[in-house]
Amino acid sequence: MDEPPRRRRRSSAEETREHILDSAADVLRRSGLAQARTKEIAREAGYSEATLYKHFEDKTDLLLAVMRHRFPPFVDVLAELPARVGRGEVRETLAEVAAKAVEFFRHGTPLLGALFADPELLRRHREELRQRGAGPLNVNRALADYLRAERDLGRIRADTDPEAVASLLVGACFQRGFFEAFSGGLGDFPPVDRFAADLVAALPDIFQGR
Repeated sequence: MDEPPRRRRRSSAEETREHILDSAADVLRRSGLAQARTKEIAREAGYSEATLYKHFEDKTDLLLAVMRHRFPPFVDVLAELPARVGRGEVRETLAEVAAKAVEFFRHGTPLLGALFADPELLRRHREELRQRGAGPLNVNRALADYLRAERDLGRIRADTDPEAVASLLVGACFQRGFFEAFSGGLGDFPPVDRFAADLVAALPDIFQGR
C-alpha cells in the first residue's frame, strides 16, 4: 500500500512548483538520478503525483527544470562579465569566477554525469540547451570573451590567448569540483577561495608588469 504524502501544502501555483523543485533536488541528491521516482518526489513534497504532472510534463521535464533552477548561480556570474570589463582587478574577477565554477561543478557533476546513463534524458537536455543558445561550451566562450575585451583595453598582456587561458581555468575548476563530488566530503582540499586565488596566480603570466 502506498504511503500518503508526507505533508500537504496549500499555496499558489508558483509556490507549488518551486516546492516541487526543492523536493526533487533533495530526492536526486539522496537517491541519484537512476533511482529517483516521481512517487518519491511527490511524497517528499507533500503532494500527489497528479499535482506533479500539472506542473511538469513528465519526469524528464522535472529533472531538466531542477538542473536549470537548482544549481549554484554560476551562469549569472558569467552573464555579468561583459559589464565588468575595464572595472575592478582582472585577478579578482577571475578568482571569483573560479570559486563559483568549483561550486557549480561540485554540485552538478553527479547529476550531469548521470545524464550519460539515460540517452533520452541527455538528448532532451542537449536539445533544450541548443534551443536556448546555452550549453557547456558557453562557459569557456564567456570567459574567453571577457579576457579578450580586457586584452583589448591593455589590462592584460597583448600576447594573451583568451581561449587557452579560459580552458586552463575552467578545466582546473571542473577537476576540483569532480574530485570533491567523488570524495563525498572525505577529501582534504584547500578552501575554495584559496584554491581560486592560487589557480589564477598559476595561470600563464598574463599580468606581467601590471
